[in-house]
Order: sequence, then C-alpha cells, then structure tokens
Amino acid sequence: MTVTSLRPRPEPAEVARVTSTAAELLEVLWGRASTAPASASQLRVLLILEHHEDINLRTLADSLASTPPSTSRLCDRLQAAGFVEREVSSADRREVRLHLSGHGRAFLADLRVRREQALRAVLDQMPAAKRVALLQGLEAFCDAAAAQIHDDDSEDSRSSGTRTA
Repeated sequence: MTVTSLRPRPEPAEVARVTSTAAELLEVLWGRASTAPASASQLRVLLILEHHEDINLRTLADSLASTPPSTSRLCDRLQAAGFVEREVSSADRREVRLHLSGHGRAFLADLRVRREQALRAVLDQMPAAKRVALLQGLEAFCDAAAAQIHDDDSEDSRSSGTRTA
C-alpha cells in the first residue's frame, strides 16, 4: 500500500496525513500484540504512571482529561490486577499517591517486546536506506513533539499557578 508519492519538500499537511495513516496502521499492528488483560484506558494509566511516578489521583485524572471518580475506578481495576499500588501520602492523609507495581512494569516491558517484534517484521521488509530515513524523521518528530508537550505543560503550570507532576 503506497500512502503517498512525496515531492522533494512535502507540505506539513501532507506529512500529517501520511503520519496519521502510519499511526493507524501502527495501531493495527500493535493490536495484534494484545494489551490484554489491560484495556486501552488502563494501558494509558500505566504509561502515565511509568513516566510520572508517585503522582496523586487528581493529577492522573487531569492527565487523562477525566474525573477523579472515573480515574479511581480505573485504578481500582489496575490495583486488583496487581499493576498499580496506592499509598496514602505522608504529607496529607487525604491524598493517595499512585505508582506502578513490579508486575505493572513487567507487563509494560513484555508488551513493548511484543510490539517491537510486530514492528520488526514490517521494518525487515523495508530497504535499509528507507529505514535510515524513517529513523531520522522519527527522531526529529519525537524531539519536536517532546518540546511542544513540555511547552504546553509549562504554559499550563503558569496559567494555573501550580506545578503538575
């Protein structure tokens, strides 16, 4: 399946379209590397906790653009599965801190291995020069996306007057 025939200087709209198509195909490939027993929403919680260890429930709910009760129910299920641990904050006993359990970390590591195997099967079919170009493009994309996310987080902190995890 050819998604595009690129001109020498593709427009951002065209690159966005092709990137979106690639992301959709990636979702299909990753779907083959099942996330069971965690749902997509639960997986998102695990990934957030991996990157923001020891955050509180409200911060997690904000990160998910969800409500604390819904987020708490998600965490209940993850805790029951052994993926998440909760502990009462030593500073404020009304605050619950969340972090991944060893089982949760092992689940994410295993999931990544399965996803990478699915990707390798596709990448093995690509010419080496195209893999190099893809790697360079993805590195630049990751740098730009991380910078934008960092800038957005900084702006959110300044506007709310508080610092998030």
